[in-house]
Amino acid sequence: MPGTAAAAAATAVAFAVAHQVPALNPSIVSVILGVLVTNLRLHHRVLHAGTALAGKRLLRCAVVLLGLQLSLPELVELGVPGLVVVGTTVVITFAGTQVLARWLGVSPARGLLVATGFSICGASAVAAMEPVAGGDEEDTGVAVALVTLCGSLAIVVLPLLRGPLGLNVADFGVWVGASVHDVGQTVATAQRVPGALTTAVVVKLSRVVLLAPLVAAVTLGARHRSHVREAAAAVAASAPRGEQRRRAPRMPPPVPLFVAGFLVAIAVTSTGWLPAAALSVARSVQSALLVAALFGLGTGIHLPALVRTGGRSLLLGLVSWLLVASVAYAGVRVAAL
Repeated sequence: MPGTAAAAAATAVAFAVAHQVPALNPSIVSVILGVLVTNLRLHHRVLHAGTALAGKRLLRCAVVLLGLQLSLPELVELGVPGLVVVGTTVVITFAGTQVLARWLGVSPARGLLVATGFSICGASAVAAMEPVAGGDEEDTGVAVALVTLCGSLAIVVLPLLRGPLGLNVADFGVWVGASVHDVGQTVATAQRVPGALTTAVVVKLSRVVLLAPLVAAVTLGARHRSHVREAAAAVAASAPRGEQRRRAPRMPPPVPLFVAGFLVAIAVTSTGWLPAAALSVARSVQSALLVAALFGLGTGIHLPALVRTGGRSLLLGLVSWLLVASVAYAGVRVAAL
């Protein structure tokens, strides 16, 4: 209870600060609060269980509720060109970020989490990939911090670039939806250009739909590699009398339970059975859970440890942000031809 109460208090403070300073997003305020609590030695042992619950359980609940913001008919309205832009942006950003991570010497687990967050939907995507990545709490915290930082920068930077890049309102909405990480950050960015919000949200949510197949594909790939290594080890260890085959390491299911819940939520929303008032409440709850979870993740970021590899991780995040924005912009231009 103490840690959960601390997360709730941090959530209230984050929304209050964002209300007073509209340029700040509650997500980044919450992460900063978590980092401060830990590095000022205020994260006492009595808080650990509650903040850990917030960083994992509440974040996964937020992923499930995110599905209630999606519906399949909206994707049909996007059209083939829009879907091609989204798919191309996700694939190139996901693969390119992991290549960059290897070049920069960032661990594969952290590189996978950053790639997922930047290519799909920020912290929610990081949470979905975390069981598969095999990293530690710091890897997850750093990935969340990077997508939160760059997504918050996008709120300021992207509207300023609309004029120089020659984007009309509709194209700007597609660009924002295809390149900004978190759904809340997408809304905040698109709202700065009147008329761009609806298009941006539809495009953004079409990226979110790709979360489940991406997690499933990575998990199946990991399972296949594990089975190949296990088979090779069994052959190498074989003796004339034969030896018992070593037990294969336990792998997560192809689709984690909360990601399956995310898909169910999409299906339910697509039926049109849920009233608008219920969807509005779910959206508010999802936002609050996400901000609380980011506080929990922030408490796992220890600055002294981060400094040792922080430069490479920060460079990876910035280059990945540039990559997703550039690919999305190129896609918008090609689709407009």
